[in-house]
Amino acid sequence: MMKTLGIVSLSSGIIGEPFVRFEVEIGIRRLEESGLKVKFMPNALNGMADLQQHPEKRAQDLLQAFRDREIDMILCAIGGDDTYRLLPYLFEHDELADAVTNKVFLGFSDTTINHLMLHKVGLPTFYGQAFLPDLCELSSDMLPYTLKYWKELISSGTIREVTPSELWYEERKHFAPDQIGIEPVAHPNQGFELLQGSPVFSGKILGGCIDSLYDLFNGDRYPDMPELCRKYHLFPDAEDWKGRILLLETSEEKPTPEKFREALGYLKKAGVFDAVSGVLVGKPIDEIYAQEYRQLLSEVIDRSDLPIVFNLNIGHALPRCILPFGVNAVVDTEKQVIRFSDQNS
Repeated sequence: MMKTLGIVSLSSGIIGEPFVRFEVEIGIRRLEESGLKVKFMPNALNGMADLQQHPEKRAQDLLQAFRDREIDMILCAIGGDDTYRLLPYLFEHDELADAVTNKVFLGFSDTTINHLMLHKVGLPTFYGQAFLPDLCELSSDMLPYTLKYWKELISSGTIREVTPSELWYEERKHFAPDQIGIEPVAHPNQGFELLQGSPVFSGKILGGCIDSLYDLFNGDRYPDMPELCRKYHLFPDAEDWKGRILLLETSEEKPTPEKFREALGYLKKAGVFDAVSGVLVGKPIDEIYAQEYRQLLSEVIDRSDLPIVFNLNIGHALPRCILPFGVNAVVDTEKQVIRFSDQNS
């Protein structure tokens, strides 16, 4: 059972802003009611402007969270778009490798880049939930499917298996105190959808938000991002992808089919699709561009034997499961389950 949780703001510093204080208080209360002690790392609540200007403070918080013997689990506050700027402060002198300890690390979205950092130093991590989007959910409680996986992770330190949610929820349009207790609009969910390939396949999952992976290769948003990521060899080479399962999910920016195609093209050029044993794809928010994404996955990847599974409840669309990275997964679309082994390596 997890006892102490360390919260880090590795991308956006939004949880330090007054306009989300009411949400932060909901999350703190839920964590404390579940028996967890909550530690906000020293700079986590500094606010957006300070953390945008000082990536070194964000890096310091991550290193301190790993070094703090009391902390069992590191939970990311939320995503953002520039956590790549932590790279020099974590890798120039092996700072992250020297600090990292065997703790649960959980986050998604821009945190994809942090997952790749931790993969680089050999730490298995967990993808799929974060503090503000999930623990601070405005409904009367965390969404049931999301809560199920959160409880499993904090009680056992692992996830044994993932099955589809019976429901999916529309994106909230408003976040204000008058929305507390209002449930999001729900729709029946369709389960894991095999687009092509074998219904059963296995490997260790790695990947995340395709928008973040796009920016890793494309400098339109931040011209120095691809350069920094190359300098510190952040993206695994084709050999490292061998036998792995690639996870992809789209952000709240709802990338156009053109951008989605381009992102897949970068991954293809990097040799990922020739190396992996399968691809898992999250449900897009409000199912925007879902049909176009399905077609592009098969068309761009252009490898009919490669299993592609669509419509996972992971990433930006609600609700969210949690997927372990770095442990063997067996995907069985006929039985509608993904099972994970205990063995880390």
